[in-house]
Amino acid sequence: MSGTNLIMKRELGSYFSTPLAYVFIVIFLMMSGVSTFYIGRFFERGQADLISFFNFIPWLYLILVPAIAMGLWSEERKSGTIELLMTLPITVVEAVLGKFLAAWIFIGVALILTFPVWITVNYLGEPDNGVILASYIGSWLMAGGFLAIGSCISATTKSQVVAFILTLVVCFVFVAAGFSMVQDVFTEWAPLWLVDGVASLSFITHFDAISRGVIDLRDLLYFLIMILCWLAATTIVINIKKAD
Repeated sequence: MSGTNLIMKRELGSYFSTPLAYVFIVIFLMMSGVSTFYIGRFFERGQADLISFFNFIPWLYLILVPAIAMGLWSEERKSGTIELLMTLPITVVEAVLGKFLAAWIFIGVALILTFPVWITVNYLGEPDNGVILASYIGSWLMAGGFLAIGSCISATTKSQVVAFILTLVVCFVFVAAGFSMVQDVFTEWAPLWLVDGVASLSFITHFDAISRGVIDLRDLLYFLIMILCWLAATTIVINIKKAD
């Protein structure tokens, strides 16, 4: 794991050495507040909770996480530094894990910095903090799923723009699979087991389950398996590109 730690520290340092990281955090925090208090009509609803924030966060991730993920490998391939990276005494798996963990931790930092919203809600009322904590955990896991998908797609192309668009599309498919309107399309011709299977692949299905305050092992396994599978795919893609 020394190689993973080396890459993770290098990537984390690079995030906070550029203004882009701070711009991302500021935008994320601003949108968090807007979605909670204005779009979510917090004061009109008269309920002390963060439902509006967590209802909005998948859509916020849908734009911001691909923006982070697109440069994980695309920029390395475009600039040619991926060859230099591979000359270090580390394995491809360690490099993939290191880059992923750095980006995931960075997103986690941005998520933690929304704590003033949580404090404000507690000041204005008496929310169920257990549910809010579970929702934060679910949000971070969902971000990890988005990021793992983006890591794999970023490894396939030298263009960050292409990586961004493809990641956004694939992540949107995994989000939309849990919507009733999508399931209704399958219900008209597909057996029930297939409809349930499509719904079970959705980020929303498992995130909503966690955000109700019940952290089920099946939901945790879904996100962890999703992350591991896409990171394994990233490793395979990089090894194939090395052989080209």
